[in-house]
Amino acid sequence: MNSLPDWAGSTGEVITALARKVWEQVPGLLAALLLILVGYLTARLLRGVAVQALRGVDMLVQRVYQRHGLETPARAQASARLLGEIVFWIVMLFFLTAATHMLGIDTFTAWMNKVVGYLPTLVVGALIILAGILLSNLARDLVVAATPIEPASRRLLGRAVQIAILVLAVVIGAGQIGINITFLIIIASVLLGAVLGGLALTMSLGARSYVANLIGTRYLRDAYRPGQRIRIGEHEGIILDFTPTAVVLETAAGRTMLPGKMFQELASVLVVEDEDHEPR
Repeated sequence: MNSLPDWAGSTGEVITALARKVWEQVPGLLAALLLILVGYLTARLLRGVAVQALRGVDMLVQRVYQRHGLETPARAQASARLLGEIVFWIVMLFFLTAATHMLGIDTFTAWMNKVVGYLPTLVVGALIILAGILLSNLARDLVVAATPIEPASRRLLGRAVQIAILVLAVVIGAGQIGINITFLIIIASVLLGAVLGGLALTMSLGARSYVANLIGTRYLRDAYRPGQRIRIGEHEGIILDFTPTAVVLETAAGRTMLPGKMFQELASVLVVEDEDHEPR
């Protein structure tokens, strides 16, 4: 009959010990919860700062495009939100690590410390790659807008510049993260060699027409002057102006621009007007 009181007494001691242990953990638990709350507020604040910073960069890029007369790219609203979420969870990870350390969860804390210790390297590498993407897009559009060659060659040149900058950024970013970039360097070298070789061939073919127009217009400036009437092929009119690669004529059909290379391929005639201003 004494076993029942003994069992009740043992159970009471266990419950008392458990309650005492839980009570001892309450201050640490409250401190950890407070730390997580502070981390949450800090993460929200930094998320807003990151979003506004990326939107500011986006506005700056928009102004650069407008200043150079380029078609402005789509605004990076989704990218800004994504960056904000990444910043939010990185900050939360730091505070969660501190909270687990405060609670004495050693195994989980050790793992979190390794993750947190690697984060700066990972973030720097990712930022390098992101900056490479933005810079490569801007460089491509500037080259396409500013290079005085045929549209197809301009687009190819712009694409080659974009790929070169992007590959360089990826290689540097991967090296920063800690990835073995030997294989990447080999692939990048082969890719850049192929792109530059194709670019050189295309530029040499595409620039022939441009150079021919430059040379033809140069000789035209020496042979004729604005106000004279000339005939070349089926076109006849009065010279209005010379551009670097063409001559502008006032013809019966209206203002006509003839490429300079036509004057190397076809015979041109200076039309002399008689006293009645009739060409002969």
